[in-house]
Amino acid sequence: MPTQPRHRFLQACLGLPTDRTPIWIMRQAGRYLPEYMAVRQQAGHFLALCKNPELAAQVTLQPLERFNLDAAILFSDILVIPEAMGMPLRFGTGEGPILEPPIRNASDVAKLLRPDPEKSLDYVMQTIKTIKNLLADKTPLIGFSGSPWTLATYMVEGGSSKTFSNVKGMLYDRPDLLKTLLDRLVEAVTDYLNAQIRHGVQAVQIFDTWGGILGHDEFLEFSLESMQKIIAGLNRIGPDGQTVPVILFAKGCGVHLERMAATGCDVVGLDWTTNLGEARKRVNGRVALQGNMDPAVLYASPEKIQQEVERLLCAYGPHPGHIFNLGHGIAPDCDPAKVAVLAAAVQNFNGKSSS
Repeated sequence: MPTQPRHRFLQACLGLPTDRTPIWIMRQAGRYLPEYMAVRQQAGHFLALCKNPELAAQVTLQPLERFNLDAAILFSDILVIPEAMGMPLRFGTGEGPILEPPIRNASDVAKLLRPDPEKSLDYVMQTIKTIKNLLADKTPLIGFSGSPWTLATYMVEGGSSKTFSNVKGMLYDRPDLLKTLLDRLVEAVTDYLNAQIRHGVQAVQIFDTWGGILGHDEFLEFSLESMQKIIAGLNRIGPDGQTVPVILFAKGCGVHLERMAATGCDVVGLDWTTNLGEARKRVNGRVALQGNMDPAVLYASPEKIQQEVERLLCAYGPHPGHIFNLGHGIAPDCDPAKVAVLAAAVQNFNGKSSS
C-alpha cells in the first residue's frame, strides 16, 4: 500500500485535506527572473542549459528561493523527446524551436527512434538526481512531458505555427499516419515519465498546450485518447512508496473537463476560461483541480492580484483537492514582485474576501 504524503501539494493532488491551499506556478523558473537570465547566459543558449544538470537544477530551485512555493517543477523542455527520437532540434534567435526536417510522410515516421530515456535523456535524469539532493525532500518535485498531440504539432510543422496547416492537413487527409505518429509518441512519453518517476519525481504533469486548437471530436480522438494511454501505462508508485499523482493540463479544453477527469489522472489543470467553482461541481470530487488565474492578472496592481486570488479561492470554497496555479505559464515580462504578491495572497487567505 502507498504511504500517505506529508507535503500539502501532494495531499491536495490526491484530494486529501490540507492546512492551506498549496501553490506552484507554471513556468515558475524562467525569463521573468533576472537570476535565470544570468544562468542562461552562462550556459550559452537555452538547449545547453537544459542539458547541463547542475545549471538546470540551479534554475529549478531559483523560484523557491524567492517565493514560498509548495512544489518545484523540473527545468527542461517538452521538445527533448522529439530530439531523442532522432529529430535535430535548435532554438533560433527570436524564432522559437526549430525541428528540421519536419515529419511529413510515412517514411519520416518510420525513421523515428524509440529512445531509451536512461541513455538519450540521461541528462534529464541527472538533473532530477541533482535537484532531489538539493531539495532533501523539503519540497516535492514535479516532472513533466508534452502530450503526444502537442509534440506532434511541432514535429509536423517543424516548429511553432499560427495555422497548424501541415499537422491539421495530416489529421484530415492522413489520419492513419497521424495516429501512427501519436502511438510512437505514446510509447516515448510513457517511457520518459516512468524514468522520471524511477529517478524520484513525486508528481508528473502532461502538458497539452495545443489541444484547444482541435474540434470537439478531434480532441477526443487525436489528443485525449493518447493521453489516456500514457496515464494507463505509468507506474504510479514512486521509489519512496508514495503515490505519484498525474496532472493533466489541456489548454483551451474546459468543455472536456468530465472526459479529462475520467482518464485516470489525479488532477485536471484548468486555464482561466473555465469557472473554478462550476468545475469543482462538475467533477464532484473525482479528481483534484489545479488553477486557474489568468496570467495577465500579474500585470495588474498588487491590490487587484490579491482580489483575484480571493475571488478564485472563494469560488472553489472550503473543499479539499485544489492546487492554486495560473491558467498558463508566467509571461517573460512579468515583474517578479507581482509573483511575490500572488504567493503571499494564497498563503494568507483566511476564507473571507476583502472586497
